Amino acid sequence: MLSKASRFVLYPIIFWLTGLAYSQEVWDVLQTTWNRTALLQYQKQSPPIIFSNQPASASANILVKDTEIYQPVLGVGGTLTDSSAQLLRNLKSANTQSYWELIHYMFSPEEGAKSGALSYLRVPLGATDFSAGVYSYDDFDGDLCLNDFTVSIAPDYVFEVLNDIKSVNSMLRVHLLPWSPPAWMKDSGTAFGGSLLPQYVPIYAHYLLKSLQAFESKGILAYAISIQNKPMLETTTHPTARFTPQTEAQVGKALRALMNSKRWKNTKLIGFEQNWDKVGDYPVRLMQNAGSDVFDGVAFHCAAGTVNQQDAFHSAYPEKEIYFTECTGTHGTDWWGDIKWYMDNIFIGSIQHNAQAALMWNLALDGSGNPMLLGASTCGNPGCRGIVTINANGTWNVNQEFYAMAQLAKGTIPRDIGGPVARRIGVAVQGTSSATLRVGAYVTHRAKSTDSLRYSLVVMNWNDSANTKWNPQNVTSTIEFQGKRITYTFPVGVTTLWWYDCNPRAP
Repeated sequence: MLSKASRFVLYPIIFWLTGLAYSQEVWDVLQTTWNRTALLQYQKQSPPIIFSNQPASASANILVKDTEIYQPVLGVGGTLTDSSAQLLRNLKSANTQSYWELIHYMFSPEEGAKSGALSYLRVPLGATDFSAGVYSYDDFDGDLCLNDFTVSIAPDYVFEVLNDIKSVNSMLRVHLLPWSPPAWMKDSGTAFGGSLLPQYVPIYAHYLLKSLQAFESKGILAYAISIQNKPMLETTTHPTARFTPQTEAQVGKALRALMNSKRWKNTKLIGFEQNWDKVGDYPVRLMQNAGSDVFDGVAFHCAAGTVNQQDAFHSAYPEKEIYFTECTGTHGTDWWGDIKWYMDNIFIGSIQHNAQAALMWNLALDGSGNPMLLGASTCGNPGCRGIVTINANGTWNVNQEFYAMAQLAKGTIPRDIGGPVARRIGVAVQGTSSATLRVGAYVTHRAKSTDSLRYSLVVMNWNDSANTKWNPQNVTSTIEFQGKRITYTFPVGVTTLWWYDCNPRAP
């Protein structure tokens, strides 16, 4: 029989060992269903679902390959255009409480918060098709020394809203890029189309460096900068510019040299910024012309091509980074159909194909896809849809884009504020019903080496027979991790679940 003293010593040890035996437990599930009965709904599992020695399901078994570790997942988000910032600031003026509720709902990274945890924004340098007017930061013809350069020409609400977002999510990454160089630097003499004149390559590089410096003076330290949005597009309806890979490489070399000498060495320089279908052409030639130490990587958009084309660039330049930075929804499309496409191609798909970030286009628009630059025709009729719609009556509603990206964000946001980012890990779906599930898997290390790693899955059940006769069906699957399994039934929709493990295996 144990003495009282022995019991005091042994019982805590027994409880501690029991805790280790059952350390792999799923407590946390987040869900958005096809019929909207759950919208980013947090479901605490009580009791938790415990990994055990149960057999794998013959119909569906999600095998987590935790020793296969791939690229970091930096975040999801959109673009804070002038129009988006204008609408948000108007909301702030009309209904301050509603504004802050929206900012927290979209961006708060807090564990357990009712929020989307968005953490990556592109911000245009100058006007776009979603601006009140056409401008650059230096519209004084022939200002070779850029003495008249100023970001104060940009609407003040851009910086106000951006800093408000940063106050909610200090981990926000900001990616700067222009839609056009100043008109006087181009052969067209306007912001609409045309190309950068060769004699202005070094001046334009200085212009971009001054943009980095100016944003820092506004409290925004940029994570990344690009040289030109859509360098192969010219239009007379909104600011654009045509760049060849050779010209973009020349600007990139000059800008990188300036950045390295002016303490911007760690700021990412991202090239291309256009569609998947050109992956084997422009971005490859850009790397060839620039050399190995200029661009950190390239960014892709969704308007043409397919997501798996990202692999061609990754195969050619495995050391370079890939970003997915633009896609837009349009009004009037099917809510669940859109989410399926977004998950398959962007928020699971682009990450599976080596992207480090996944972004949509306008952060906010109104219900008609406005405000838009006079004469611009982006998205046509009925117009582009923002991640959030700001209504004239001072209310707002987030759209399908938000729910899709938030399901990924909540499983990949750093577990510790300012701590390590998530990384993609290997995963496979086995069994006769494997085609009904689309899955991404991730691991997040911790700020303290003694803290348990977080493992997360983002699972889309698209077993709805939508191409034949509508018939949404749940899918029951086992999830296998380090030789043990749990069983979970996935409704048609997107489910994010996570657990912690204190004994990760080496790759």
